[in-house]
Amino acid sequence: MKIVLGIDNSNHAQRALDFVCRSKWPERTTVLVVSSVPLPVAVLTATVPLTGLEVGVWLKELTRLHTRWVERAEKRLEEAGLKARTMVPQGDPRHVLVDVARKQKADLIVIGAQGRSAVNRLLLGSVATHVVSHAPCTVVVVKREESKSRRPRRRTARG
Repeated sequence: MKIVLGIDNSNHAQRALDFVCRSKWPERTTVLVVSSVPLPVAVLTATVPLTGLEVGVWLKELTRLHTRWVERAEKRLEEAGLKARTMVPQGDPRHVLVDVARKQKADLIVIGAQGRSAVNRLLLGSVATHVVSHAPCTVVVVKREESKSRRPRRRTARG
């Protein structure tokens, strides 16, 4: 089985990694850990003029940061007995995850849910929504744990 695990440095991604590590998978399952480096250069240059050198330094630092994240996840997966590889492509994570899954002929994509409100999803878009809608394979979206205040109350029988 081939699994694409999309991560960043969020708690949501950590829960997705935890899910993969603690689940039972068929022998010879391979996990490709992917963290894409977003390229918001057009947005940045509209507000802050950047030279080519500054953009290059910025991209290099972001790539180094994403590389640390995937390497940490790779180590954890290997400690859990899974074979893992890493990839740090550039681009919008929504498109990168779908493209990587398609090119790698993945059987499954695992990502964390951001837990944004409906308004934020509308304005900012959602990686999970896009991936679920466009993926060439099954997608598991690992949701955040409910806080104690949001859990329904348990009723006990009195008597």
